[in-house]
Amino acid sequence: MQSRPLVIAIDTSAILGVLLGEPSRPALVAATEGCSLISAPSLPWEIGSALIAGVRKHRLTGEMVRSAWESYGRIPVRLTPLDEGKALELAVALHVYAYDAYMLETAAGARAPLLTLDASLARAARSIGIRVLELPQ
Repeated sequence: MQSRPLVIAIDTSAILGVLLGEPSRPALVAATEGCSLISAPSLPWEIGSALIAGVRKHRLTGEMVRSAWESYGRIPVRLTPLDEGKALELAVALHVYAYDAYMLETAAGARAPLLTLDASLARAARSIGIRVLELPQ
């Protein structure tokens, strides 16, 4: 009998770390190898928004955005439905942005560990019992 792959909830910061070749990229790739990745339905919009913010801050070029977006399309992430009402309740209770709460609700609903580079999101996740995957330093 074949075991099912570990399901990991991955957020925008971790995806961007891979797409933009951040120093954490090798550890992120290693942590997700052979796993099934899920994320909140808002992920594509968050990725697009972050890439355009990079252009506006003169950190990314249009070509870098195009390349990153094409690479994003090749990452096998399943966008999962979530209970938006529960997510908004989490946002209010934890004093986090709605997008962060969507990610928390995604991880909680799937009972999946969270992979993030966002320290405040990791703290919020731990505060409600979501396991956060740690990357080697």
